[in-house]
Formats: sequence, structure tokens, C-alpha cells
Amino acid sequence: MLGTRRFPRACVASPHHLASAAGVATLSQGGNAVDAAVAANLVLAVVTPYHCGVGGDLFATVWDGEAHAYAGAGRAPAAATLERVRDEIGEAMPSMGGMTVTVPGAVRGWFDLLERFGRRSFGELATRAIGYARDGFVVSEAAMEFLGPAQEHLRDYGAWRSVYREAAAGKVLRQPALARTLEVISEEGPEAFYAGAVAEDIVETVRARHGLMTEDDLAAHRGDWVTPLSCTYRDVDVLEHPPPTQGITALTALAVLDVLGALPTEQIARTHLQIEAVKVALADRDEHLGDPDHLDIDPEQLLAERRVQRIAAALDPRRAAPWRGREAAAGTAAMTVADADGMLVSLLQSNYQGFGSGLHVPQWGINLHDRGAMFVLEPDHPNAIGPGKRPLHTLIPGMVLRAGEPYLVFGTMGGDGQAQTHVQLLGHIVDDGTDLQTALDSPRWVIAVTDASVILESGPGSTDLAEGLERLGHRVTVVGRRDHLMGHAHAISVDGHGYSGATDQRTEGAVLGY
Repeated sequence: MLGTRRFPRACVASPHHLASAAGVATLSQGGNAVDAAVAANLVLAVVTPYHCGVGGDLFATVWDGEAHAYAGAGRAPAAATLERVRDEIGEAMPSMGGMTVTVPGAVRGWFDLLERFGRRSFGELATRAIGYARDGFVVSEAAMEFLGPAQEHLRDYGAWRSVYREAAAGKVLRQPALARTLEVISEEGPEAFYAGAVAEDIVETVRARHGLMTEDDLAAHRGDWVTPLSCTYRDVDVLEHPPPTQGITALTALAVLDVLGALPTEQIARTHLQIEAVKVALADRDEHLGDPDHLDIDPEQLLAERRVQRIAAALDPRRAAPWRGREAAAGTAAMTVADADGMLVSLLQSNYQGFGSGLHVPQWGINLHDRGAMFVLEPDHPNAIGPGKRPLHTLIPGMVLRAGEPYLVFGTMGGDGQAQTHVQLLGHIVDDGTDLQTALDSPRWVIAVTDASVILESGPGSTDLAEGLERLGHRVTVVGRRDHLMGHAHAISVDGHGYSGATDQRTEGAVLGY
């Protein structure tokens, strides 16, 4: 087991060692934390295309003396009325195909972040990613845990298969069309993605699979600078993103647990309370969240003191509550960066479900995400699909302040499990004082939002924990150690001696610094 790594000046933690290396090289050459995060993200877009890429969305939180939150969430096409979508596909959103593709927000997001905070140009930061795309990189056994199933799952998606079907551990994977895209964007800026030949080919690909996107939809895209939401948990303030993403879900669960007081030392009782708090928060999410312009409630009301106290008082420490659920999915990359000037970044970038919609734009090597799959087709729901609406998101960059100063910056992939992992990590780090690496290595659980069954990662005491939870009325499934269902988390903490960093051993990542 690796221990928490300590660095006096700068630190990068990401789910792939090549991305972390690109980030720390950027820092050592005078770039700041935002430059390093973008450089790392661009490499991840090449070497982990099953998690993220130029066809996905992006969310980030930046600290430069205060917290800034960026929401790079794309919108549904202008033609995507609820009536038309239901006429086309029926009563439920599909998980793949053209109808699930919303406008990708990542490219605009990279440039927006650099324009506000960066020291380096996009072209400089894209150099390593372009090289790995053009010249290739060696596919690992860990990568094949995602690529292997995708080769079967996407067997009918010919454009995708033309690039990835021969991928195998130990072989070099080249993506020359993706290298070309990054080169064009480097030379011409984000407009080269959202207009012109790239946009034309994206639209052609989407519409060939029954999507509704137009070039006007792409050209209209803009990201948003938003104000983080926060709650007090023990002696810290936790900052999360507002809708359209699920930051309020983590905050609600943490606020309820804060009211309940110190977590029980006994593992069954502790886990039960965390699970019950998360279930309430997830139910809130699925009822109330969606595009912030179409909500039926102010998210701050979900954190109102009296409401949180009522929820806490209603939790039964001896019995699991009933649940109504929905479908779940995941596919995201999270990275954290800290630099010598105290700038901190938590950035999440995602295709949503693995390679996303399954649609690959062959001329440009772009895998288009399927964030639109999160929409619902219920007319009065805030997350109902509609023209120009942003779907509910799962991406939540995390930051923690103590006495108004940064204490922790962190993030995790894992779809519906992201807020759940935030709760568990802060339980270890804040409540127990556990070092970062031990906290990330600890066995986790995730609630399946389809039925609220608990998926428990095996580890010391997992059999007793599973049996104890079942006695309290939970349905429990135990999976193997370091299962990808538990998400991939990364974290950097701040103290008087510099930074401490950790990366999830469920990935092939690295925490590097100097």
C-alpha cells in the first residue's frame, strides 16, 4: 500500500500516470495549477478515452484566494422538444445514440479556464496529448478493463471500432484523427470545434443516428461561472457545485450527518447512518434537480436548517428506509492540482457512460458523450428534456475550507456514486483524521439508485458489515476489492509544510510533485 505523498511546492493527482506527468511538467516549467490541470486533462482525453475526451463536458473549481466554479455543461438541441423526443423514442431516454448527445462543453471549458487563470497557451499545453494521439501509447491491462467490454458493447458502431477494435494490452494505440483535432483547436481556438468543418461533421454523425443537433446548437454554446454551494460539516466548510450537477446531494447528506453528531465508531451503525443520509439526498436530487433555469425549488432551500434537522430526526438508526429509484451509470475522469502560489484546482471531465453515446466522428477522432441520457421524459419534471436545456449532471469537483482557508481539494469519478464517495472520504479524513492515501484505499460502498441496494467492496470486516447491514433491512451485494464501481478518487490537502497528495489505487494513476 502506498502512503500519502508529501510535496513542498506543487502536486498533481490524476487517474493516469502520463496525465500526472504532463501536469507536473507544466508546473515545473512555470505553468500554474490551471495550466497543469488542462495539460493533464488533454492527456487523459487521449489515454483514457473511455472516461473523457473532447466530446464531453467539464466542471472545475479553482481557488486563487477565493473559490470560483466553472460549469461547462452543454445543452440539448433547440429542436429537442419533449413532444418530438417522445414521438421519436418513446417513454424513456435511451442510454446511447444520437438523441443522447448534448453539445460538448469541454473544449470551450479549457479555453475559458485558461483565459481567466492560465499562463500558458492551449497549444503549449496540448503538445504531449497530441504526441500520444499521433505517435501512440502502450495500452495497459488496466485500460483493457474498459476497452475490452467496450469492444463487445460497441460492436455495431463501425466508426468507433475502426479505431479501438484492435486495442490490446501491450499494443500501441494511435489516434491520428484526434491528434489532428487537437492541432486544429490549438491553431484556431475553440471556434474551430464549435463552427466550421468539425461542427459540420459532428452534426452529420449525430443526425445519422437520429439525433437533432444542428450547427447552430454548437455555435451557441457557452460555459458558466457559477457560485459554489456550501455546508458546514464538523469544523470545515464543504464547497460543491450548484445545479445542473449534484453537488447539493453531497451537501445534504453531510449536513444531515453533521446534525446527527459524531459518526459511530462501530462500523455497522456508522455505515447505516451514512447510507440513510445519502438515500435522502439522492431522492432530493432525482425529484428536484436539473437545469438551474427550470428548477421548482431554490437549491439552498434543500439545505435549510429546519429541513435538515427534520430529515436527521426522521432517520431510523435501527432500520433501512424504503426507496424509489432510477437507472444509474458512470464514466468520468477527476484530477486535482496545487501549485507553488497556492492555486488549487479540482477538475472533472466526462463522456458520461464509458465512451458515451457510441458515436465516433471519424474525421476528427471525437467520441461524443451521452449526457442527454440523464434527461427524463416527464412533462413537469425539472430535468425533462427541452430545447436548450442542460441535463442533470453527476460531476462534482470538491473543495474543503477550514477557518476560511483551503484544507482539501478532491474529486472522484463514479456517476451516481460521486456524492456518496464524498461523504465517505470526508468521514475518514475529517471525522477520523485518516491520512489521504489510507482514506482513498479504504473499502467503499455505493447505493444502486435503481433499488437502493448496497454494493459493498470487499475488505477487512466486509462480511460482518454486510451481515450487519442486512439485519437492518439493507440488501447487500459484496464485490471484489478495488472494484471500478467504487469510483476513482484523488485528493490534495494543504498544511503549513506544503501539500499532501494521494491517488486511487483503483486506477493506473499517480500523484506527482516537487
